[in-house]
Amino acid sequence: MTAATATAPPALLHGVGDRALMWLDAHREQFRLTDEDRATGRGVVERLKPIGELAVNMRVLFREGVAGSRQHARAGQLLDFTWRELLDGGNVLAALQHDEPFSPVPLEIYSTFHELGFRHPGLESAVEVCRRTLTWPALDMVPNRRLSVLRAERRIGLPPSGDFDDAARLTWLSRLPEPWTVQYHIAYDITHTVFHLTDWGAEPGRIPPQTADYLALYLPAWIEDWADLEHWDLLGELLVVDTCLPRPALDARVWERYAAAQSESGAMPLQRALPDGDAADVFDVVHHPTLVAAFASAMATSRAMSAT
Repeated sequence: MTAATATAPPALLHGVGDRALMWLDAHREQFRLTDEDRATGRGVVERLKPIGELAVNMRVLFREGVAGSRQHARAGQLLDFTWRELLDGGNVLAALQHDEPFSPVPLEIYSTFHELGFRHPGLESAVEVCRRTLTWPALDMVPNRRLSVLRAERRIGLPPSGDFDDAARLTWLSRLPEPWTVQYHIAYDITHTVFHLTDWGAEPGRIPPQTADYLALYLPAWIEDWADLEHWDLLGELLVVDTCLPRPALDARVWERYAAAQSESGAMPLQRALPDGDAADVFDVVHHPTLVAAFASAMATSRAMSAT
């Protein structure tokens, strides 16, 4: 095995996630919706999205079993804080469901908490009423988002509102297009298609063999491109895609560059280096790449440990 294809050591992979989780925990109050958000409704969905992503990260960390005792305790406390404080025991999601009954966002976020043992019967009843309408399955959305909704329904034990395989066939990735056409938004569509196909990495075998072969062939080039551009957010998502393949590369050279981009505080820059400025503005820029870093670390550490 050459240096270029060496597998990153578990300690390196785990360290990225440990530092990211420390930063997320230290900045957990900044995920909170403000009184202005609640009063005006402006940006509520945008503010809820990172809260949902935070819960997904904790779910992946628990599922993969790679957290040490300290990290596991911090993750549990952060998850409990997210549900009870940031979401007011699910009441924030129920209020959004009341205001926007055909938005899939409350269901998508709630499904992760439901799987982890949290419940809000009122929200579940309200979602079920909307799902009985013809509007629910007819809502226009991009194919990989449709996969997200169908996965959320399955996660809380609801009958699917559409055919999962039909939705998957409509995605960009399923058609195996020319690899050189992958631009910024297409790359994110690819990563999210894989996330929803595999239920955030829980079922890597759900990637069709032909699609897995396509990714195995072209993903290294895409990873190299975005690493050269120092776009750490998208690179992190592509590194997660690698962990969902039958034979993940876990390329040590790429992971070393990725880990080196992370700040001592644990925050991961969006692109190039961390920005300067107001703490709230910096948080808005770096919280997503830091969440991605925690996700990528948990998945990669698990795959590396299972290969040893």
